[in-house]
Amino acid sequence: SLLQLKLWNKYRVSNIPSLIFIDASSGKVVCRNGLLVIRDDPEGLEFPWGPKPFSEVVAGPLLRNNGQTLDSSALEGSHIGVYFSAHWCPPCRSLTRVLVESYRKIKEAGQKFEILFVSADRSEDSFKQYFSEMPWVAVPYADEARRSRLNRLYGIQGIPTLIVLDAKGEVITRQGRVEVLNDVECREFPWHPKPVLELTDSNAVQLNEGPCLVLFVDSEDDGESEAAKQLIQPIAEKIIAKYKAKEEEA
Repeated sequence: SLLQLKLWNKYRVSNIPSLIFIDASSGKVVCRNGLLVIRDDPEGLEFPWGPKPFSEVVAGPLLRNNGQTLDSSALEGSHIGVYFSAHWCPPCRSLTRVLVESYRKIKEAGQKFEILFVSADRSEDSFKQYFSEMPWVAVPYADEARRSRLNRLYGIQGIPTLIVLDAKGEVITRQGRVEVLNDVECREFPWHPKPVLELTDSNAVQLNEGPCLVLFVDSEDDGESEAAKQLIQPIAEKIIAKYKAKEEEA
């Protein structure tokens, strides 16, 4: 029915079974990954399963690939990329190669940036093999509870996913993968979402994220695409501001 379709679209359900918890008084989504919640907390001790701050969810020791450990508090004050990935997934491996270069460029430019690898590998051995290619930090593979809590916090539905956080641990963008592939020189870091994008192969995935307005222009005529951008930019900014005021995703 139309109502069912509306609910699927509203909550961006892309696979089933899917369990989403909502705060009845405000209508806001409390948690997207309800299935993980009931697996991790069958007794309901953490009810109502609302989002916790990143610093609380990530708390504990982190690894470097040389075996050194450091405390998660070392991440404070940096922009952070939370990278959900696994060696068995080919798109993950190709993103990792690009991401290693991006990480190097951002650090060389003097920016405070760290990446946190949250593995979805199927064994400790494949985690170690994959992590050996990465110059950043990881949640220990054995700490399955903390990996699962991070998956829950960001409602991860597929990999690779790169979530970019500001120095306070607030989400800048969930589309880190698109941003990294679109901006190989990292000129736009930390990739605050743009109200208007030029549609490309790598960012077309965002058409699945919710309602989109697509404006077709004659790209041969440079003036036309610039005029079109100026026409829709203020409208897009107004829509984004409206959702920001409601503390919702646009």
